[in-house]
Amino acid sequence: MIKIYILLLLVMLMWGLNVSAIKVLVAAIDPILLTSFRVMTAGLMVLVICKVMGIFRLPYKHEWLTILYIAVFNVILHHSLVALGLEITSGINGALILGMMPLVTVMMAFIVLRQRITWLRTSGFLLGFVGVVITTLSGAGGLAAISLGDVFVLLGVLVQGFSFMLISKLKPTLDPRLATGYMLALGATVIFIVSQTLGAEVQEMTKLIDWQLGAVFLFSAIFATAFGHMTYNYAIKKVGPAESAIFINLNTLFAVTGAAVFLNEVIKINHVVGFLFILCGVFIGTGALEHVLQSRRQKSANP
Repeated sequence: MIKIYILLLLVMLMWGLNVSAIKVLVAAIDPILLTSFRVMTAGLMVLVICKVMGIFRLPYKHEWLTILYIAVFNVILHHSLVALGLEITSGINGALILGMMPLVTVMMAFIVLRQRITWLRTSGFLLGFVGVVITTLSGAGGLAAISLGDVFVLLGVLVQGFSFMLISKLKPTLDPRLATGYMLALGATVIFIVSQTLGAEVQEMTKLIDWQLGAVFLFSAIFATAFGHMTYNYAIKKVGPAESAIFINLNTLFAVTGAAVFLNEVIKINHVVGFLFILCGVFIGTGALEHVLQSRRQKSANP
């Protein structure tokens, strides 16, 4: 179990630093074009890993439609919106808003899947929402201080939360790791077509010849996206959803710290307060607190 926790910690570190990596990349290259190449690289890497693991196969006809349906929300909209958002908002704001993902997933399960949700979990969602509001309303600008980038990142979080519900309802017959590879590759193809429709120039990708920018790209595509997602899916099966909520908070902490260290962004008091609200919201809203309380009750009943 210790090895699983170490793997989860490593994934959270990579995902946290990936916010800064994407912020650096979209500052140099068109965000939609960059996203298509980054996601395609990740998708191909996942498929190669699946081949090595012996689980690779071509999807059946009916599976392609399922893959495309989920990829629209899980890949195309999510990655594009986050890239666009990080181009025009701070890395710290983006990191904190992305930290709402577990709470959004819980609320989507309540709305789409009609899963029962307790008042305790509802209060957790409200705490997290207050945290996002505090994060985005920095300074004296009030509502005017909300960046369009913040809105894009939040929309990216919402569509990915919805995609998780689609995966749950549609129950793809493919191995989830293999399905992830196909979704990334197919979604990246659509994103690339969109980038060309919007006039992005493929020559921009030659900027990755610069070894520093190229290294950031490879870290984001291969380590954070490909290796990170496959490892996370494996680890969560072993650990369970309650414990995973605690690690998601570490992801947010690493992302905020990375933005301060690598992007030289200033952590303001509203960011600290917002992070604390989101941290508490995720811990309560995802059921981690209920899990801890239930474990204590069981230990008390069975000394």
